[in-house]
Amino acid sequence: YFLLIGLAAGFIAGRLLKGRGFGVVGNLIIGVLGAIAGGLVFQLIGLRSVNLLGQLVSAVVGAVLVLVAVGLINRHAK
Repeated sequence: YFLLIGLAAGFIAGRLLKGRGFGVVGNLIIGVLGAIAGGLVFQLIGLRSVNLLGQLVSAVVGAVLVLVAVGLINRHAK
């Protein structure tokens, strides 16, 4: 269940950040990592996701943050 939400979040984040993606597989992997990061970020600010939509929103936010961070790291590494 968690992996499916992460995969969906990676797909959505890849669509939101056109040009910053890492391909379908890369975005899906980053989506799973983003789901973890999004859950932590939302928990730190005092928000909890109690249903599917809330979990998807927090996972997408986390995936976008991870995609942006990885993109910045890749840009600085070059």
